[in-house]
Amino acid sequence: MAVVPLLLLGGLWSAVGASNLAVVTCGSVVKLLNTRHNVRLHSHDVRYGSGSGQQSVTGVTSVDDSNSYWRIRGKTATVCERGTPIRCGQPIRLTHVNTGRNLHSHHFTSPLSGNQEVSAFGEEGEGDYLDDWTVLCNGPYWVRDGEVRFKHSSTEVLLSVTGEQYGRPISGQKEVHGMAQPSQNNYWKTMEGIFMKPTELLKTEAHHAEL
Repeated sequence: MAVVPLLLLGGLWSAVGASNLAVVTCGSVVKLLNTRHNVRLHSHDVRYGSGSGQQSVTGVTSVDDSNSYWRIRGKTATVCERGTPIRCGQPIRLTHVNTGRNLHSHHFTSPLSGNQEVSAFGEEGEGDYLDDWTVLCNGPYWVRDGEVRFKHSSTEVLLSVTGEQYGRPISGQKEVHGMAQPSQNNYWKTMEGIFMKPTELLKTEAHHAEL
């Protein structure tokens, strides 16, 4: 049996291939990769020049860009305790670490593809109900090595990339938008990050399953 490297430090954990533990949890800070176009979900203090004028959200190929970190939180007006496993079908918020704004969508047209605009909205992690996204996946939990979709809880579009590329001042970055239809453009998976150790919930469920 292969040994899985595992680091535990103050409630934080990182693991490779730990199938029984590798669930995504509240409080984790992660990068999200669009698996079709190989870009990471990214934001920065650059606003759209049209549409809502809110902070732009893009996809970048760089692995090392600190503007690609997002904190996983409970849906608007709720608290998801650190380490709580995220269930498939659960609404969450993704808060951009460097600017404190939440991944957001609304009925504005995206600038390049003409799909639905996705932006970053709010201040210090607080925005509104349009910041909520439902995690779509197979099985009971969102797992680290699995592909998931994010469905906007209010408008029901799927977080997507279709390859349109910006010019200056964010040359080379790809448009992130919302699409009504499911396709390979909507799949994401976690990559680099700090993953909070799962709570006792999983151990309790495993114990009950064995009875």
